[in-house]
Amino acid sequence: MPKKEEKLINKDGIRSDGRKSNELRPTKIIVGNLPNADGSAYIEQGKNKILAGVYGPHEVHPKHLALPDRSLLRCRYHMAPFSVDERKSPAPSRREHELSKIIRQALEPAIFLKYYPRTSIDLFIEVLQAHGGTRCAGITVASLALADAGIPMRDLTVACAAGKIDGQLVLDLNDIEDKKGEADVPLAYMPNLNAVTLLQMDGQLTLGEFEDAVRLSLEGCKKLYNIQKEALRAKYVSKMEDEE
Repeated sequence: MPKKEEKLINKDGIRSDGRKSNELRPTKIIVGNLPNADGSAYIEQGKNKILAGVYGPHEVHPKHLALPDRSLLRCRYHMAPFSVDERKSPAPSRREHELSKIIRQALEPAIFLKYYPRTSIDLFIEVLQAHGGTRCAGITVASLALADAGIPMRDLTVACAAGKIDGQLVLDLNDIEDKKGEADVPLAYMPNLNAVTLLQMDGQLTLGEFEDAVRLSLEGCKKLYNIQKEALRAKYVSKMEDEE
């Protein structure tokens, strides 16, 4: 007898991890946890655990890569071998190279790169535990690491995804929803400027579903933006209180 397919969302609209369709996973962010980096941040979003560190602006090596009119933002997204159920090769994969480029492109519009010509800003994102949506969580935590490094920014960049599971649109897909769902719409956003810096879609949606998914992603971004600001405030308010 064929095994009955597991439902990702029940008749009451409750998902496999107990969330409603428009709920984020529990999220915790800590800013400034790497003393040897110029800026750093750590995020736990659901079972995701991701660390970001920033070094720079500093002199570019090799020098021929230097840009005369702006800083060079270099991004490395990497998944630790123990971050997934089956051991991953420590060597950078094609997907990691692709996500490094996507994250860099999502963050660049927020940074005043022209302030630091002929320098580089090196951003490292290390996924310690992966459970769906690491691209978006990586952008969210990397933006805070850049802010913690004191790099002038137009706004924080925050990212969230909406998707379709069992015919319904939901916010912030976890691992099983990402793998078994019908569609995924990652979006990165600068809320104060109302500017989208990344918009992708995997899977198939009608035009109406796509528009609804974008609106849902934006709602998620705004919720995460408040968590970002609270994390920055927690570091610097406590630092000021310690100095007093």
